[in-house]
Amino acid sequence: MMRRTKIVATVGPASLDPPILRQMIDAGMNVARIGLAHGTLEDHLASYHSIRHTADEMGAEVSILVDLPGPKVRCASFAEGGVDIVDGANLIITTGRDASTAAVISVDYDGLMQTMQAGDRVALGDGNIAMIIESVDAEGLTVKVLRGGRAQGRPGLQIPSDRLGLPTPTPEDLRLVDAFVDEGVDMIAVSFVRSAHDMRRVGVEPAPRGPLLIAKVETSAAVTNLDGIIEASGGVMVARGDLGTDFALSELPHLQKHIIRRCLAMGRPVITATQMLESMVYAPTPTRAEASDVANAVFDGSSALMLSGETAIGVDPVNSVATMAEIINRADEEFDHKAWARMIDETEYDDGLVDPARAITDALTSAACRIAEEIDARAILCLSRTGFTVRSVTRFRPRTSILAFSPDATAVRQLGVSWGTRAALSAERSSASDIRDDALRIARDQMGLESGERVVVISGQSTKTLATDTIRVMSIP
Repeated sequence: MMRRTKIVATVGPASLDPPILRQMIDAGMNVARIGLAHGTLEDHLASYHSIRHTADEMGAEVSILVDLPGPKVRCASFAEGGVDIVDGANLIITTGRDASTAAVISVDYDGLMQTMQAGDRVALGDGNIAMIIESVDAEGLTVKVLRGGRAQGRPGLQIPSDRLGLPTPTPEDLRLVDAFVDEGVDMIAVSFVRSAHDMRRVGVEPAPRGPLLIAKVETSAAVTNLDGIIEASGGVMVARGDLGTDFALSELPHLQKHIIRRCLAMGRPVITATQMLESMVYAPTPTRAEASDVANAVFDGSSALMLSGETAIGVDPVNSVATMAEIINRADEEFDHKAWARMIDETEYDDGLVDPARAITDALTSAACRIAEEIDARAILCLSRTGFTVRSVTRFRPRTSILAFSPDATAVRQLGVSWGTRAALSAERSSASDIRDDALRIARDQMGLESGERVVVISGQSTKTLATDTIRVMSIP
C-alpha cells in the first residue's frame, strides 16, 4: 500500500548537498521546506533551485514550501556550539547587544520592555527553554528559568501573541513572497497568523495561478478565528512550538485534534509540525514517545507531518525521513477509514463560509468515496484543474487509492501535501470525454492499474464548470 500521510522535510545545512537530497527523496520526502528566518534571500533562492534541479533530474514530483519568518522576535547569536541555560537560574533579556550569553540574552525587538509584564511566560526556540518574567525595568527583563536546556544559533523568543504589536505578514515577508512567486514556488507558509485578514494581506493570486498559502496556527488569536483563517487559506500547519506558549501544554493534544478536524471538514490539507522526532537531531533512533506522537498524529487525520531540525541540522537527515516513513506506514495500516468518514459527514461548520460550488463538490465527493468502497473500486480518479476536487475527496480519508490528474504542473505539485494522493500531469483536452480517456490511459500506463479494473471517476462535466458534478464508474481500457 502506498504511504498515505505525506512527509515535509526541512532542508538546511545538513541536507543541501544534492546526494543527500536524492537520498531524502528516495526515503520518502514529499515536500521540501525552506525556512526563511535564517540566511539571505540569495541563499534561499540557491536552495530552491538546487531542490528543483535535483528532483527534476530524478524525475520525482517534489513540492517546495517556503516558510516566512513572520513577526518573530529573535535572539542575537549564541556562541558557536551553544550555551547551557540552567534550571532555576536568573538572567536578563534585553535589546541592543551584539551577542547572547547564558547570563544576558539580546533580542531584536525594540519594544520589548514596553510590551512585557512581570508574570508573563516566555520561551526560546520551540519551547524547550521556558522562563517567567520576575521584573521589568529600563535595562531589560529579569527572568527565572523554569526549564533549562541548550540554546544555540539565533532562536526565536516566544512571547504571548496578544503582546506582540507587529503586523502579519511583515514588510520583509512580502519582499520574500514577491521573490518566490516570481520563481513559481508551490507553497508559502505564513507565520503568526491571527485572522483571515492576515492571509488576505499576502496578496497573491489563488492557487494554482499563485502559491498554495499555508496558515500557521500558533497563536490564541488564530485558534479563536480558526474557521475564517481556514477558509482564507489553501492549507494549515499546526505549529505546536509557539502554540505551546499561548496555551498550557496539557491543551496542545486537544488543540491539535480540533484544528485538524476543522481543516479537513472544510477541505483543507493540514500539516502537523514541531518536535516530531526531535531526538534524531543527535540520535540514530527516536524515543518511544516520539514514535507514538507520529503515529497518533496520523490517527488524528494529519495530511502531512513535518521534520524540522531533524533534517535541517541533524546528524542523519536521510535516516530521519526513512524512520518517519516507517512509522507512518505502520500507522496508515491501522487508520480507521470508516470512522473518519462518518466524523467528517457529521461535522458542522458555518454555512456562510461555503459557496454553492463547494457545497455541490462536497456532496459529490462524499458519494464518490462511498461508491468506491461499496463496489471495491481499484481507485478514485479525480480530474481537477486546480486540485479543489482532490482536496475535497481526501478529507474523507477513503481506503480506496486516490489518483489525481491536472493539466497544470503547479496544481500537481501543490497536491504533494494532500493525504493519500498520487498526482500526474495530464494533457490539455477540449472535451470532458477526452479528459477522462486521457486519465484512464495514464492510470494504466504510468500508475500501475490494469486493464479491466473498475475505477470511480469524478470530474466537472465541462472544462469551465466551477463545481465537481459528475461521477462515473468506468473500467481501465
